[in-house]
Amino acid sequence: MRYFQKHKEGFILTIVVHLILLFLLFRFGFFTPLPLPEEKGVLIDFGTSSQGMGRVEPAPQRTTPVEQQAVQEQVPAPVAPPVPSQTPASQNKVKEELMTQDFEKTAALDAKKKEEERQKAELEKQQKKQEEEIRQKRIAEERRRRDSLQRIEEARLAEARRLAEIRRQDSLKRAEEQAKVAQIDSRAKNAFGGSGQNTGATSSGQGTTYQPGNQGSPTGTPGTNRYGEGGGEGISFNLTGRSAVSLPKPAYPGENEEGYVVVEVSVDKFGKVTKATPGAKGSTLMNTAFLRAAEQAALRTRFNENPEAPAFQTGTITYRFVLD
Repeated sequence: MRYFQKHKEGFILTIVVHLILLFLLFRFGFFTPLPLPEEKGVLIDFGTSSQGMGRVEPAPQRTTPVEQQAVQEQVPAPVAPPVPSQTPASQNKVKEELMTQDFEKTAALDAKKKEEERQKAELEKQQKKQEEEIRQKRIAEERRRRDSLQRIEEARLAEARRLAEIRRQDSLKRAEEQAKVAQIDSRAKNAFGGSGQNTGATSSGQGTTYQPGNQGSPTGTPGTNRYGEGGGEGISFNLTGRSAVSLPKPAYPGENEEGYVVVEVSVDKFGKVTKATPGAKGSTLMNTAFLRAAEQAALRTRFNENPEAPAFQTGTITYRFVLD
């Protein structure tokens, strides 16, 4: 650092001198002045021999015409170089030709550069197009795969629902068959064991539902002929695992008849009667007025909710119409 400070002026002067020299070289030393200078030469004495001595031109020797002709034939006559004659017009023409050549080269380079840029842009456009096509194909394949999985899942769920419905129908069918068997057994026992009244014979049960057991109600009156829930009011039902929330009485049609109307009902999980078909097995009244009254009463009936019950549980409601 001290060395540089000590010789700082010398460094600065050296740099300035070199910069000036470089400027002068670039300004005047690298360009040929136009027009070019004329060609010049040095006169040479051909003489008569390749060797000689002295500084005085010797007198020409007399030669015969034959010798002179031979010498002339041996020594070719000097040819003067052509002197280029350049006028201002020719100089301007040369400059224009040089400028035209430079312009044509520049234009060709620009055109080539533009063509390369165009080809590059076209290539990038094609690459983007190919990438977009590949992306669209992937999206379409993914959509087809999801649709396929969704269809498989829907088919599986449909098959599961179908199997569940088949099992439910089989369960209902078995329950109906068991109920029919129980009804047949009950009828056979009643036929041989008594009618349910105090006749001295032994009876296994009493009621109107053709099911085993002594049909009645905990709040009913012993010995009456009105069966099932309802406090002896002549209304009973058969719906496994369900209890009655509301059992409306049917309106008496006013006909001079009495008997039973059995209504087959379908109950959902919420305890609502969704379907009622009067005149089921066990009915003794087939009068249209009684059937309609029993159907309307059954549709107004409500049972308890049971989430574990089938979607549509089937049972019966029995109405006994008695003349006052």
